[in-house]
Formats: sequence, C-alpha cells, structure tokens
Amino acid sequence: MSCCESSCGGCQKSCSGCSPALYLTEAELKLLRRFGETPFLPVARRPDGETPVCLEEGTGEQETVSNGILALERKGLIDLDYNLPLQNFDYGPYAAWSRQGSMALTVRGQEVLDVLEIQGVENEDEE
Repeated sequence: MSCCESSCGGCQKSCSGCSPALYLTEAELKLLRRFGETPFLPVARRPDGETPVCLEEGTGEQETVSNGILALERKGLIDLDYNLPLQNFDYGPYAAWSRQGSMALTVRGQEVLDVLEIQGVENEDEE
C-alpha cells in the first residue's frame, strides 16, 4: 500500500511519503516568505502554456520565480487560480499574458511558515 492509499493524512497534492520533512530550495523559501508578508499575489500565464509569471518578484530571475511557484503549488503550500484575478490590482504590466489570476497561501503553507518562524530552517548540508 502506498502512502497516498494509507489515509494517514500526511499527503497533500503530491505524495512524498509520510515524513514530516519538507525540502525547499532557497528560491522556494524566499517566495514562501514573501507569501507570509503578502498572502495574495498576482499570477499570469499564456493560454497555451503552464509557466506562471509573477512580475512582483522582479523580472531578472523570472525562470527561478516560475519554477518556485510551480514547486510550492506541487507541495500544496500555495494555490494558483487563473479565474480569480486580484481586485483593484493593475494588471497592465501583465498585458503580454492573457490568463491573469492570483496566487494564495494555503493552510498548509501557513502552517509551514509558522514552523519556520518557531524552529527556523535546517540546512541539509549540516546534518
């Protein structure tokens, strides 16, 4: 029986086992902390693509930000909704991307932020 079939409650959108450990890259950690400051951020993508774009995190490292967004979504820490744009937000800079919506921190994402605030981050290299 796999973890996702065992009903242990440890699984979210993607199963990585029942271990309480969560591995985040520096880019993911930085983005997650940004959600701790601003729980809702704009997101956009092209209608024929799946790559999310968030210009609020700077344009110089957009590929890193996009990969971080996708990873946080797979880990169940944020939700992306291209059918729910932010109200009173100027999507003018996002004109090149026709699918415009929002990203939000999930309950699990908030729980992870709370743990990070209390326990901090453990570097895998230090083990």
